[in-house]
Amino acid sequence: MVVTEAFDAVAGSYDEARRRLVPCFDAFYGTAVDVALPPLRAALAAGRTPQVLDLGAGTGLLSLLLGAVLPEIRVTLVDGAPRMLAVAADHLTARGVAHRTVRADLTDPLPSGRYDAVVSALAIHHLDDDGKRALYRRAATALVPGGVFVNAEQVAGPTRALDRRYDEVWTARITALGSDAAEIAAARTRMRHDRPAPVAAQCDWLAEAGLVDVDCFFKEWRFAVFGGRRP
Repeated sequence: MVVTEAFDAVAGSYDEARRRLVPCFDAFYGTAVDVALPPLRAALAAGRTPQVLDLGAGTGLLSLLLGAVLPEIRVTLVDGAPRMLAVAADHLTARGVAHRTVRADLTDPLPSGRYDAVVSALAIHHLDDDGKRALYRRAATALVPGGVFVNAEQVAGPTRALDRRYDEVWTARITALGSDAAEIAAARTRMRHDRPAPVAAQCDWLAEAGLVDVDCFFKEWRFAVFGGRRP
């Protein structure tokens, strides 16, 4: 698969550029962690090991941030890029976070089990819209009652004009943060595989999948965090 090959090629250096290429890094990932934590803490209070499914986990960045706050979690990381998964496993092992890795595409059946939180960061936008909707349905059924799905995602503007403006702002901000021409060019090469959708449509799809309390919890131009809860 071309997408996985593109990300495998940069597995060793992928995390170095995150704070430049995601200008709102702290608020973006921090919001995703905040949305995911309540059912994980509830599981721990009930005497269970909190279970997390990380879709398109890459180098495990979101799982690492969750583990930093709640080290008792157990994470199942799904990604089609084996080198990215290897980096994630090394990071999680070093931090003492229990985990397993599953090499699979986001169009494949999800790993068996029921999860207190299904999370994803900057991955689902590689699917077309039908693929996104199908994945949201699978994610909803994989949750325990009261579990949450949270997607920290790159989204499209609701109009072409706004989408162009998103890109202009992103380019200006990452340049100001120190991204050089080579880094920007490499990012744009990976972005050729992107199929982002507007956040409003994706919230509708989550509701169609049976989730409640669906909302966009954070949005800054093309970066948004949205999700919902299984009743």
